[in-house]
Amino acid sequence: MDATTEYAMAYALTTTAGVRAFLALLVAAVAAHQGWIHLTNSFAWLGSTGSIVVLAIFALLEILGDKIPVVDHVLHLIHFVARPAAAAILVAGLVHTPSNAELVSLMVVGALNAFVVHGSIATVRAASTATTLGAVNPGLSAVEDVVAVGGGVAAIAFPIVAAVIALVFVIALVLVVRRVTTVGRPSYR
Repeated sequence: MDATTEYAMAYALTTTAGVRAFLALLVAAVAAHQGWIHLTNSFAWLGSTGSIVVLAIFALLEILGDKIPVVDHVLHLIHFVARPAAAAILVAGLVHTPSNAELVSLMVVGALNAFVVHGSIATVRAASTATTLGAVNPGLSAVEDVVAVGGGVAAIAFPIVAAVIALVFVIALVLVVRRVTTVGRPSYR
C-alpha cells in the first residue's frame, strides 16, 4: 500500500473512531486478520483472534450502551479519552513512516480528528437531549452506528474515496454544531 492510501485509510478510520471507537478498531482488526490490510509490526497483535473477540465485545457494548438514556451520556464522557486513543492506535498501526517523530505527529493529528468528531457528536447529542428530553437520542445513535460501519468498511475497501467522504462529514458536522450552538443567541454585528 502506498503512502497516500495509508494516510487516506488512517484519516477515514480516525473519523470513524470519533463516532465509534471500538467499532473502528474492530474493522481494522478484522481487515488485518483477513490480510486485506497490513499493520505495522508493533501493531500486528490487533489482527489476532483474541483482539477481534475483545474488540467485538466492546463494540457491541458501546453500540448497546449508546441507546440507553443516561448511560449514553456517561459513555460520551468516557469516550473523550477512548476515541482519540483508538484513533492514535489506528494511525500507528496503519501508517508506515520513516521516523518516530513523524509517526507521533500523525498519531496526534488522528487523535485530534477523532476528538473533534466526538466532541461535535456529543454537542449534537446534548442539544437533542435538551430539546427532546432524549427521545431522539436512540435514533441518532442508530445513525451513528450506520455511519461508523459504513465509514469503516469504506475506509478498507476504498480508502481515498472514504477519506474524501470523511472530510465532508467532518466539515458538515462542525457546521451543524456551529448552527446548534448559535441558535437563539443574539447576533452582534
